[in-house]
Amino acid sequence: MSQGAPAAPPTATGRPPVHLSTTDKYLPLWIGVAMVAGLLLGRLVPRLGAALGAVEIDGVSLPIALGLLVMMYPVLAKVRYDRLDTVVADRPLLISSLLLNWVIGPALMFALAWIFLADLPEYRTGLIIVGLARCIAMVIIWNDLACGDREAAAVLVALNSIFQVIAFAGLGWFYLSVLPGWLGLDQAALDVSPWQIATSVLIFLGIPLLAGWLSRIWGERAMGRTWYEERFLPRVGPWALYGLLFTIVLLFALQGEQITSNPLDVVRIAVPLLVYFAVMWGTGYLTGKGLGMTYERTTTLAFTAAGNNFELAIAVAIATFGVTSGQALAGVVGPLIEVPVLVGLVYVSLALRSRFPHQAPVAT
Repeated sequence: MSQGAPAAPPTATGRPPVHLSTTDKYLPLWIGVAMVAGLLLGRLVPRLGAALGAVEIDGVSLPIALGLLVMMYPVLAKVRYDRLDTVVADRPLLISSLLLNWVIGPALMFALAWIFLADLPEYRTGLIIVGLARCIAMVIIWNDLACGDREAAAVLVALNSIFQVIAFAGLGWFYLSVLPGWLGLDQAALDVSPWQIATSVLIFLGIPLLAGWLSRIWGERAMGRTWYEERFLPRVGPWALYGLLFTIVLLFALQGEQITSNPLDVVRIAVPLLVYFAVMWGTGYLTGKGLGMTYERTTTLAFTAAGNNFELAIAVAIATFGVTSGQALAGVVGPLIEVPVLVGLVYVSLALRSRFPHQAPVAT
């Protein structure tokens, strides 16, 4: 993202609001082109999927993993790490995020999976796994595009990562085995270790987070904050979009044949996902607004509540049920629906910005 004209009043973070560049304004078009390109590649090059999956990092194709790391680094390099203490002190934000992500989110996805996919157990299980894997990657992009609070996003994503390591396996056991048993429904099992989850978190959050922090520390020490934010960040910023589009192309190419061969199944999986993303984002937004949060932190709360860690969901589904399983397909459809929906919600969020009073800037 490029920086816009500093004419508007500053935000609560002390920065002028970031306006969408010409490139970012047409993001839905670029994403649409990337989706179509990926589907065509998947259909026209039948062995492309096998080639992409030949080398993996924690169950995720190496090219996709590289795309994710490239996508996340520029945004995490923008974070002002010396201001994280103000986010940590915001207890309403932290508590609201934990409740939305680890109580409401999994329960909502469980209910939607059984309501819409009661007759399709593989897809239903895959959808529940998606609901258990909370955000650590693409949500950082959506939050930045919507001019959310970068520091708050970094803290909430890190908090979700810690809870993922601690709670994912237990919640998987509860929602796939214990709760269905109480309700007299079909049960399933999830074979995943805390170490596997921790590895995913360390790779897909730890590496870009460390790189972003080191860039900020070394860049400011060597050249100063003005050079870092006005010269360095504009140069690396566009790579977030490049990484995002590259990842989308590969995701669609990896499952292009399966998606185009089973369009009705994809639609069945997509419907509860659409409801899920809309409800979670809306609940997060209303929660932040109701608690009197700033636009930036309300936006961050909403997007971190709606986003999911599809890398982990896909890796767990493949490791437990196989690469060609219905559970794996449901995991792949997750980000394919999440991407266009949350891009749309970026514009909804920006349109709602005028409903928030401008906040007094903090000292820089």
